[in-house]
Amino acid sequence: GRHEVWSWKTASKESLCLMWQKVKVQLMLSMSFLAAFFWYCRRLYSFLAQLLKRWSSYLQRQLIRNLSVLPEVDLLGYSAREWKGETKQAKQMREAYEELFRSCHIKYLRQVRRDNYSVVRAVLFQIFSQGIHFPSWMKERDILKLPEKLLYSQGCNWIQQYSFGPERYTGPNTFGKLRKCMEALKTNWAEISATRDHEERGSMCNTLFSDESKEYKLYEAIKFIMLYEVVEAYEQIKSRDEPVHNLFSLLFARDSSSDPLSFMMNHLNSIGDSVCLDQVELFLLGYLLEVKIRVYRLHRFNTEEFQVTYPNEYRREWNEISLLTEDDHYYHIPLFRT
Repeated sequence: GRHEVWSWKTASKESLCLMWQKVKVQLMLSMSFLAAFFWYCRRLYSFLAQLLKRWSSYLQRQLIRNLSVLPEVDLLGYSAREWKGETKQAKQMREAYEELFRSCHIKYLRQVRRDNYSVVRAVLFQIFSQGIHFPSWMKERDILKLPEKLLYSQGCNWIQQYSFGPERYTGPNTFGKLRKCMEALKTNWAEISATRDHEERGSMCNTLFSDESKEYKLYEAIKFIMLYEVVEAYEQIKSRDEPVHNLFSLLFARDSSSDPLSFMMNHLNSIGDSVCLDQVELFLLGYLLEVKIRVYRLHRFNTEEFQVTYPNEYRREWNEISLLTEDDHYYHIPLFRT
């Protein structure tokens, strides 16, 4: 009997040992597999994280490269880099920048792409980034109907000679292209101005102003609105129905813009292509957008024309935006810090 019990115990023990050996092998294989799996997942996660980081950096570089309004830079640092040397002009520019820093509390600036849309871009970017709403007259009218009204109601079929910046004569396609430009302006302006969060609005502006095809539509829409306002003022002057703003008298006094057609052919059509806005058009731009445009003209430092406001007659409720120029051709955006 004892022998049988002993044999049974021995057999059970051997069976358990044999089973444990098999389970142990399976367990070790499973642990090895899990370790290899986790190691692979960790490497995959690390690889994907690096890939995502590189892709994000690439997209960020591409965005900055395409941005037509660059991120803010230190004002005096920018001045030191751009105006090195001891020439009279370089010294004067550095002094002008130091005056802006010291007296006007301008600590930073955002560089704007140097092309012939520069001033329109700088103005519109600030209107969007500050969340400024449509001007009062634009709330009362549907700007999408302005091309149709000008072409059909007022018989201005000569707008078929309108040029879209570098793109010259467009002929019968003018009306459709103008309509798309007006739609782009209205849609983007309404969407961005309705965004209350400042950072989200800034992100929307950066996206919009890094797409040339989209932003150029905005500028051409602004140009056309300028033309529309000039036609309206010209008709009022001819009919003597109501007085017009003094700036229109100044505009029509020029030999090159004595009527809306000559204004379009000699001035508007070249904006974005070969010329930028001149000071008379800056008056008009501020007037129709209902913003007070304060311009710091650094090449006029130590003169009465160092700071100029466009238009010089404005309403108290108008928002103020600021520009900085070294030559009345290219413009940047000054940023204030108290």
